Amino acid sequence: MNKDSKIYVAGYDGLVGSSIVKILKSKGYGNFIFKGYPELNLIDQKDTEKFFEEEKPEYVFLAAAKVGGIYANNTYRAQFIYENIMIQSNIIHSCYKHNVKKLLFLGSTCIYPKLAPQPMKEDAMLTDVLEYTNEPYAVAKISGMKMCESYNLQYGTNFISVMPTNLYGFNDNYNLENSHVLPALIRKNHLCKCLENDDFELISKDLAKYPSKIDKAVNENEILLFLEKHGIKRIRENGSYKVELHVWGTGSPMREFLWAEDMADACVFLMENIDFKDLINVSDIQNNEIRNTHVNIGSGKEISIKDVAFLVKDIVGFKGEIKFDPSKPDGTPRKLTDPGKLHRLGWHHRIELEEGIKMVYENYCR
Repeated sequence: MNKDSKIYVAGYDGLVGSSIVKILKSKGYGNFIFKGYPELNLIDQKDTEKFFEEEKPEYVFLAAAKVGGIYANNTYRAQFIYENIMIQSNIIHSCYKHNVKKLLFLGSTCIYPKLAPQPMKEDAMLTDVLEYTNEPYAVAKISGMKMCESYNLQYGTNFISVMPTNLYGFNDNYNLENSHVLPALIRKNHLCKCLENDDFELISKDLAKYPSKIDKAVNENEILLFLEKHGIKRIRENGSYKVELHVWGTGSPMREFLWAEDMADACVFLMENIDFKDLINVSDIQNNEIRNTHVNIGSGKEISIKDVAFLVKDIVGFKGEIKFDPSKPDGTPRKLTDPGKLHRLGWHHRIELEEGIKMVYENYCR
């Protein structure tokens, strides 16, 4: 890429997309196309094709997607598979039709089997069954990765796919209905601390800033009912109140987390330095079966949901109890990536988890 190359980041206003734009700007890139919903509906094929025909981007980062945590994935299964397949299919095909020089497609480590050997290497994909709660989303992402690979092999395009681990950072989604585990824990611990301090004014401001089916709290009872629905409970005990946070599952699953701007830096590094041909194994060429050309992006380090919940609790300053609800699903037992391929290509992460959570919470409070 040249500094004046025309760049389109699909999903530029989300956690992933905004992080990519930030890294690109820090490196001196400045010729961006910023167009999003409702002006541009990427689910609509005609709308997407018209956009590519008129704007003619040279480089595309495909970070637009319908995303959510375990509850959202399991509840809105049809929406997750339909919307993601439509978005990525429209963009990938338009990139081919309008001669985009290079596309980087962002998937997710949920593409790997539920019981994949740990840490998960790229060649673990499609070797066993997926985790049920996010199966529709995972199938969509596998389709996108295979579509990129197939277009490269048939049409000679230069489309590369990356599979980031669990991301967190600035501009995250804090909606209590569909956020991922880390932003959900940050917000819930913050609300617990506010409730501990009887600070209903601050809770009301929080609910107004990040509404979740409640735009304005009418009174304290309504607030308490809303918080209890999302696992935040105030319990009267021995003449005083205590606050508990109830978290889905046993807390035993292991998860890997990566600072979103580290992920973005890896994406820009790959876009600048690596082509599809660089990702093909020699043995695959010899066997005439080219597959698994995607690249894991992760830290290679893991932590249990229980430990990350207590880490967030300490950073936020909530003093009450955290209780785990084993009647709720845990999801995949472990999801640790093997970032060895990315390391060999020359990139390593920089920000460790505790430092990252502190930065995110300070930003959240501001």
